[in-house]
Parts: sequence; structure tokens; C-alpha cells
Amino acid sequence: MMLSAGDAAQQIRDGKLTSEELVQGCLERIRALEPKVQAWAFLDEEHAMAQARAADERKALGEPIGPLHGVPVGVKDIFDTADMPTENGTVLHRGRTPRDDAVPVALLRAAGAVILGKTVSTECAYFSPGKTRNPHNPEHTPGGSSSGSAAAVAAGMVPLALGSQTAGSVIRPAAFCGAYGYKPTHGLVPRTGVLQLSRALDHVGFFARNIEDLTLLLENLQGYDEGDPDTRPRARIAFGKLAAEEPPIPPVLAFVKTPHWERADADTKEAFGELVEALGDRVEEVELFPSVIEAWDWHKTIMAAEMAANLEREWRSGKEKLSPQLRELIERGREVRAVDYQRALGAVAPAVASFDELFMERYDAILTPASLGTAPKGLGSTGDPAFCSLWTLLGMPAISIPLMQGANGLPLGAQLVGRRGYDARLMRTARWLVEKLR
Repeated sequence: MMLSAGDAAQQIRDGKLTSEELVQGCLERIRALEPKVQAWAFLDEEHAMAQARAADERKALGEPIGPLHGVPVGVKDIFDTADMPTENGTVLHRGRTPRDDAVPVALLRAAGAVILGKTVSTECAYFSPGKTRNPHNPEHTPGGSSSGSAAAVAAGMVPLALGSQTAGSVIRPAAFCGAYGYKPTHGLVPRTGVLQLSRALDHVGFFARNIEDLTLLLENLQGYDEGDPDTRPRARIAFGKLAAEEPPIPPVLAFVKTPHWERADADTKEAFGELVEALGDRVEEVELFPSVIEAWDWHKTIMAAEMAANLEREWRSGKEKLSPQLRELIERGREVRAVDYQRALGAVAPAVASFDELFMERYDAILTPASLGTAPKGLGSTGDPAFCSLWTLLGMPAISIPLMQGANGLPLGAQLVGRRGYDARLMRTARWLVEKLR
């Protein structure tokens, strides 16, 4: 059942569709495709159907219903769920059953959503792959670390899914799988109850089939929670309404290649050349500021140091059970000097200010690749986050849009990046871009 989340919610409100029918349709598609895609870490069909029937009963009794009433959502298996295991993609947490929902999960339930199941995460949301395969070609990676969420949405198993990003774990798998992926401004969505890797870098992210569904998630998951010190009380923003508005003037995009452009595949370079040509005077190539050329090193320093601290217990109790990739990162993080860590943290605010000036002067969004190319062949790696790390470090909102494809027929995503705190404007610009290229 390939309805968008917004359409499904509207049909449920209008009585044209029941949650039970919708969830049943998703489960049927999962049964058909899961042997190939392997997107789910935990799925209890009876529990999913029980949630759907309960949603239908509440509506039949005339009780208030939320904007996601009866709509199934997949949740990456690093988000705590009180009624399902949360194993964080590691054997060290096998059988872990949290007492409480993570705040984003609680907000989904408050909006009426059905938590369909838990989607596969790489090990501790880092680079060691899980079992998931790319739905377009099972011999290729789906990306990571939000592998299952991206693949489940792209395969039509579920209309919405939650993921997370500390380097490129939403934008890259969305690009590889051909889904829409969104990483909000840092601190806009609370992370309480989500596996913490790096306070400075961790973001909750979303997967959907269109921009409208991304705004639906963002509207319902934005907020303040005292358990997340990077959130703050703020007025609720009507992202859907603002994103649907016509821009007052046609947007202008800054095409930023970054120092990693030379590493990009020929497919990526050719596709972006055609995209830039199609946009004409609405896009201008802009060189990256010399002051942020070291940003990728800053990101690595912060991520290694904070992940080593946050995964200290796993390291001490079972480092022999960790993958070589994760062990190497933790070992490196344990050796980071305090002065280098503080220098990297201190570089973020001036870099954000530089980009603020760029947006204020002329540009509505930055256009840049989402990945080096299409999903690499093989399942031993989840790909390279080189085109994502900078924007994660700076906490700027980013969206991956499935606009193109490579010569091998696999999806190739375009990434738009917005000014920090201007998520609605980025969504509006992304919608304009999709409509302009139709």
C-alpha cells in the first residue's frame, strides 16, 4: 500500500481507510520483500495489528485523534521502545528491553502513529554493516547507519521511518535507496532515549516518500525536552504550511563542491553538471571558505572523542565483541588530546556564522552531492559520508532528494543544505526544486 503518510492519515480521518487495513497492507509488502531487503531488526505482526485496531477503536469512539493517527512508522533500533527490544545493532545489547520510550517515539505515539517495528541499525550506529540490502539491487549496500529505515521506506514497506545522523547516516542511505531523507537543525528534535554517540553531532532524522511527509514528522517531533540539553523551549513551527508556500522570489542555490568533489564518481559529476545546467541562473558555484577546510578533521576529532566516552562501558565489558571498525575508532578517541577536542568544538560557531553570512547575502540553500556516487557494490561497507560530515558538524539542516540516477540504474541523491534554524525555508526551497525539475 504505497500511500503517502499524509494521504493515509487523511483517508483514515475521513473514514475511507482504517489503520488496520493500512498496517495489514504494509505487513503484506514486508512479507513479500523482507527476505530480499532484510530491513527489520524486530517485527511482531500481532502487536502491530493490535496497535492498529486500538487506533481504529479510539476513532470509532469519537476520541480525539492526532495528525498521524493510525499511520505506521518504522523506528531505527537505537531509539528506546517500551514495548519492543532495543538492541542498538550490537550483540552486547542483545535482548535489551527498555522501560520507557525515547522522546521521539513518545511524540509519535502522541500523534497517533503505530510503531510498526524496529529497523536495522549498523553496530552502535557506526560503520559495521547490519544485514540490510539495497532494495534496488540486493548486491549493493543500502548505506548506513540508518540502513533499515531507508530501505524500508524506499521499498514501500512503511511510509515513514526514524533514523539518526552523526556523520552521514540519514542523508547517505536516503540517497543510496532513493528515499527522501531529512536531518533537522541540531537541537530541533529531542534525542532523549536515543543511543548517544556524540552530543555535539547526534541528530534525529527522518525518511519518507515526499517532502510533505517529512514536514509532517518534523511538525510532530520538534520540541523541548529537559533530558536533551541542546533543545530549548520555543514556539511550534507549522513546517507543512510554510513549506507549501510559494517562495516570494525564485530561490538561488549555491553549488558547493567541497574538497571531496575530485573523489566523486563520474556519474555524480555528470549528473550535477546536468542539474546545474537545468537550473540556469538559479544556481551559482561558490567556493568553500578556507576557514572551514579543516572541518572534516574537526568532525573526526569530536566524533572519536565523544564516542569513546559514551561507549566506555561497552569497551570495558566486551571490546572483543566489537567490530574492528568500532574498536579502532574508540581506541583513537581515547587518545584525543583535550586541547584538540576543545579546539574542534570551538571552531563550530565561527564556521556557522560564516555560512549565515552567505545565506543572508544571497542564497536560499546550498546544493551539493549527498554521496560520492550511487550505492557501492558489496555489503562490507556502508559508503563514505564525506559530503555529509561538514553539515552535521555545523548542525545545519539538510535534505536528500532522489532526483537522479547513475548509469547502473541506482538512485543518486541531491543534497540541499539550509541555514541553521531555517528548516522551513529549506523545505520550501526543496519543494520548489522538485517542482521545477518535474
